[in-house]
Amino acid sequence: MMHRVRGVVVHGKGEPVSVETILVPDPGPGEALVDILTCGVCHTDLAYQQGGINDEYPFLLGHEATGVVAAVGDDVTEVAVGDRVILNWRAVCGQCRACRRGEPQYCFDTHNATQKMTLEDGTVLSPALGIGAFAEKTLVAAGQCTRVSEAADPAAVGLLGCGVMAGIGAAMNTGGVQHGDSVAVIGCGGVGTAAVAGARLAGATTIIAVDIDDDKLARTRNFGATHTINSRNQDPVAAIRELTGGNGADVVIEAVGRPETYEQAFYARDLAGVVVLVGVPTPDMKIELPLLEVFGRGGALKSSWYGDCLPSRDFPMLVQHYLNGNLDLDGFVTERIGIDDVEAAFEKMHTGNVLRSVVEIS
Repeated sequence: MMHRVRGVVVHGKGEPVSVETILVPDPGPGEALVDILTCGVCHTDLAYQQGGINDEYPFLLGHEATGVVAAVGDDVTEVAVGDRVILNWRAVCGQCRACRRGEPQYCFDTHNATQKMTLEDGTVLSPALGIGAFAEKTLVAAGQCTRVSEAADPAAVGLLGCGVMAGIGAAMNTGGVQHGDSVAVIGCGGVGTAAVAGARLAGATTIIAVDIDDDKLARTRNFGATHTINSRNQDPVAAIRELTGGNGADVVIEAVGRPETYEQAFYARDLAGVVVLVGVPTPDMKIELPLLEVFGRGGALKSSWYGDCLPSRDFPMLVQHYLNGNLDLDGFVTERIGIDDVEAAFEKMHTGNVLRSVVEIS
């Protein structure tokens, strides 16, 4: 059976999105059909529209989603009909070399639904990050569904599906922030602000937010920043050192993805400290560092992909922290919009005043 539903589609590079009828098949083996409740508007969706991911148009956009399982295919044991789930783009295979060595968060063979969703004329859609959740229903691999409590606001916890998890995980998983650590976060958009929240949740006592926008800096205070630095007005390396006894921070998280801010992160960490790159650079960017400085400072230079998360482990834990009042996911929801408002939400991203617009679908 094919389900006719509305979804947000982009047909070509830079073209405006449109809400169209799409066809979603019943789930086959290992697949799940999900009724979407909410889906956050992420910069990755904008990147798909602008041709920054690949050219496999048309795309069915949306991926930061919460939904309810409507049907499952054969051999599905992870979830059942009626389960409230957050969707993820790391459905681990269980068989690759990372999974076999007990590190499924680095799975090299994550998978998506086998069957394809299409337009009414049969044109195959490419779902964003293998999800495609700006739609009333979507088809995913069952492993892309993580069961969570129905007590949580779906608009808030769905954001764990991408950007918020990336930031929190950069602090807690990749950076390994510990109680009493000092942490600096360079770049305070959605991911950087989530890194601030993750640092507080992990027990850091000095949390320094760095950005060039005073409004963004002020906002980080609500998520746990103890100090803020406007790097237009201050040398951020010197300022971070001054706030950490002249030593530098134990963990510095770069959430911009530019060579100049990465260099700031490198020099702003303490000896044997950790630098985490979670900002996404473009393919042409390069960085040059004195090799002796890399050697002499020790510590670790890490990159963080999806916050090094394991959804089955991290989503329920973070949702419980949210329900217990320890993690303010509600604060990331700037506005709630309809499925017809995605293009306007993309425009608002350019102002920098929106952490997340969230589409409420059902």
